Amino acid sequence: MNAFEQVTETVEEAAIDSGSAGKAGDGDVASDFPTALAAAQNLGWEGRHQRVLGDLYWLQGQPERAAAAYLAGRTEAELHGKAGEAAHSQALRAFAIALYSPDQATAEIDLAHQLLTGLNLRATTINVRRAELIRDAGSDSVDDQIATLRTELDIAGLTSLTPAIELACAFHQAVLDDHTALHATLTRLREHTSDEDHAYFVDIAQFMADVPADQASGVRWLDSEQHIRSRWRGLVIARQAHLHAGH
Repeated sequence: MNAFEQVTETVEEAAIDSGSAGKAGDGDVASDFPTALAAAQNLGWEGRHQRVLGDLYWLQGQPERAAAAYLAGRTEAELHGKAGEAAHSQALRAFAIALYSPDQATAEIDLAHQLLTGLNLRATTINVRRAELIRDAGSDSVDDQIATLRTELDIAGLTSLTPAIELACAFHQAVLDDHTALHATLTRLREHTSDEDHAYFVDIAQFMADVPADQASGVRWLDSEQHIRSRWRGLVIARQAHLHAGH
């Protein structure tokens, strides 16, 4: 199946977002989320159905639902004795929770690090780093974190993971209302998704900052585009309020 090209404990370098929920199943359904959701229903444990559902939900701006799905996926992995999959699901859960509850995210990130002990899963480790970026969005340290991660991805030859990091960067810039920096990030996102894989990241980045789409993307969301835009913008506004409250 196409959803997770390499779902094993020793090779886990598939897309870290994983974003591949947009192409679950055998056909080319990238950016066709209703089709991906229908396909996910038939994946079962072997197809990591909970992880695919989690990917679908956070992309729709519903990280709470995603976090619940990733928890179910982690629980299934633990029941099957799959330490790598459990760590990967927990890393994704930490990322999802960081989007809406940065205070809670710290404990989830710590657990992900614990589950990664003794494992050599580079993509999963990057996922935890991405959760840290989202948790810290709006703070002074994030720009340095992003620069470090970009360099590490280039050196490791994991540039296919770059779009997800750029999307985290867009969240940070949207929280800061830094539209100049966001414009540069959007340019990079377009370059990294020019083959249409993860092209919906550009839409999500624009939703976060509540800027108009400059071109029709053709993405088929699970709800109306306006609902998706409102959810993503709401996550940014909530983070701004969190920061202004002195957290």
